[in-house]
Amino acid sequence: MRKGFTLIELVLVITILGILAISALPSFINISTQAEQAARDGVVGAVRAGIALQRANDLVTNGPPGNFPATLDAVAANTKCASGAPCFTTILTQGVTSGSWTKVSNTSYTFTDGTTTFTYTYTPNGVGAGTFSSPTAP
Repeated sequence: MRKGFTLIELVLVITILGILAISALPSFINISTQAEQAARDGVVGAVRAGIALQRANDLVTNGPPGNFPATLDAVAANTKCASGAPCFTTILTQGVTSGSWTKVSNTSYTFTDGTTTFTYTYTPNGVGAGTFSSPTAP
């Protein structure tokens, strides 16, 4: 008696595994996008908290009305946030070094999750001062 699998059995197993892999692929792609969005939301929350903390520190140090930071970092415009040029260093101790973030101008930043680019705007003075806006997608 011979032991082993026939060619048809092997082809069937490989076909079934292929179908399972193809059906699971969209779930993995979706998880990746959700992870990018969660990372973005974490940074945005930290930036907003940092802005509020800077104003509170200024309020304690210099008295009312308490000023918001003029800029969120010293990185040049049109620079990707990276280890050599972290963004948000004025309000976050280590800054953000994710290449998904780009500083567009002194008050504008973009976040790209691989498919969509979101724009955030910081308002240091005037109406809505201290806000780091919700994203706008093009």
